[in-house]
Amino acid sequence: VQLQASGGGLVQAGDSLRLSCAASGRTFRTLRMGWYRQAPGKDREFVAGITWSGGRTYYADSVKGRFTISRDTAKNTVYLQMNSLKPEDTAVYYCALDSQAGSYDYWGQGTLVTVSS
Repeated sequence: VQLQASGGGLVQAGDSLRLSCAASGRTFRTLRMGWYRQAPGKDREFVAGITWSGGRTYYADSVKGRFTISRDTAKNTVYLQMNSLKPEDTAVYYCALDSQAGSYDYWGQGTLVTVSS
């Protein structure tokens, strides 16, 4: 399974970006997909997740009300709409896929988001 993330870039505080992550490869099942991020010098942290069949979403407190995760099951793609971006959102964003329940077992290569003040 390959995950291809895209959509990162350099923006100013208050701007918006939309990240995409497409899953491809051998036959697999998707239970949920999610986004994590890792800022310079910090550990990777959870950002948002979505269940694949029911579309239930969940977010880190730091992004609630600003970020929205969604999915297109026909395209095996997950999105992260990021609004009202802040400098502290600067990080490499990784998408992840859970195919076995309980943990994310596939990861994308990461896409860099830089928010200037």
